[in-house]
Amino acid sequence: MRTIRIIEHISLDGVIQGPGGPEEDRSNGFNHGGWGFPEHDDAVGAAIVGAQGQGFDLLLGRKTYDIFAGYWLKQAGPMADSLNGAGKFVATHRPESLDWGPVESLGADIAAGVRKVKEAGGPDLIVWGSSTLTPLLIAEGLADEVVLLVFPVLIGRGKRIYSDLAPPSGLKLVSTRPAPSGVIISTYTPAGAMRTGSFQGRIQ
Repeated sequence: MRTIRIIEHISLDGVIQGPGGPEEDRSNGFNHGGWGFPEHDDAVGAAIVGAQGQGFDLLLGRKTYDIFAGYWLKQAGPMADSLNGAGKFVATHRPESLDWGPVESLGADIAAGVRKVKEAGGPDLIVWGSSTLTPLLIAEGLADEVVLLVFPVLIGRGKRIYSDLAPPSGLKLVSTRPAPSGVIISTYTPAGAMRTGSFQGRIQ
């Protein structure tokens, strides 16, 4: 059984869109791309390498797949080699146009496709970005870990890590540490449905 690990660059107000550069993702008129670059220090880079591990495959939504393909195929170095060589499993309605391989479509039923890949065994499955895929994985109980790199910025608008349509859920903190740049790196595991309660009668 594979481990599915979600890794996200995220702002303090929950935006995950376009952290890597101005042209990364301008959909819906987003013009704040590149917000992750100024605070991306060595500690953040080391955290990413550690979270990905030595060998991994990628589990991606179509938009993130296209962004990665357009960038990493033109790069060189250990990170590029790892990403370009990884198996890619993609949520897409256009499987015939997948050309950054090795690659497979998850099929029409995304949750069923992910389950099949997860149960088949192999290296960890890493999820980057993918604002539509991430909520599905958590809601379906398919995600094993969520690694959030929280950047000290407030963006105000943009794609969020979790859809308004997804059911509320809880997370258990496993570890957390700050980078010198101010980025907070925290690892969580899913903890089922969100719990609620009341402070009434408990605050004097």
